[in-house]
Amino acid sequence: MAREMTKNYFFRKFQCGLTKKDTAKLCFKSVRTVTRWDNGQTIPPECRRLMKMYKGVELVSLDSSWEGWKFKKGVLVNELGISISPQQLLTGYALIEIGERNDRKTQMTIIKIARKLQSII
Repeated sequence: MAREMTKNYFFRKFQCGLTKKDTAKLCFKSVRTVTRWDNGQTIPPECRRLMKMYKGVELVSLDSSWEGWKFKKGVLVNELGISISPQQLLTGYALIEIGERNDRKTQMTIIKIARKLQSII
């Protein structure tokens, strides 16, 4: 039996790369509900957005300062493709909060180097 290719099925399967089971978990819906979406029933906007964010398509919609950043399968990825885990993000924030004199000096050096690299690229 041939499957009819609906816009919803194409969006979920090929644009977002999600299985029915993954979609159901991500959107807190049943597999049966996802099957209905595949058959043409409207996908709620909040579920479409979650699927896009899972794929890494729509982080910039939160704020324009996120241009080039993606949230891909639980990891934040910047425009250069560098992945940042939640633990790395918290560690970086903690180091900034400590604010020791040596940390500030190191931070300033890192920022200077990053700016020089940015001007080269």
